[in-house]
Amino acid sequence: MKTVRSKFALITISLAVVFTQSCKDKDPSFAKIFVRSSSNELLTDARVVIIADVEENESDMEYVDTLNTNSSGFAEFNLNEYYDQVGKSITVAKFDIICRKSGLEGTGTIRTRVNTTAVETIHISQ
Repeated sequence: MKTVRSKFALITISLAVVFTQSCKDKDPSFAKIFVRSSSNELLTDARVVIIADVEENESDMEYVDTLNTNSSGFAEFNLNEYYDQVGKSITVAKFDIICRKSGLEGTGTIRTRVNTTAVETIHISQ
């Protein structure tokens, strides 16, 4: 009888731990874009645009967002809204990047994954 109680208690505790672990908030999804000059300096106030690549992504949902780089030379895009809209079955997305400052432009791409931070550096040159 004592072993039955201890097994029941162990099972109950195990289920409680598993249930609370599965209810934890997921990490946010970010795309962090650093912008550098041709001399490799980080650039502040550069305009950064990300555009969902509808031809490469499983989802054909259009998505565009624009930010300026901060004093540390990067723009950080919160992609939770994008991943919430495309659904739980899609966990990876590719975005085209366009960066502009003072008439100069740089382009690139970034591959992101749900609940992670993807990082890319774009060089703006003449």
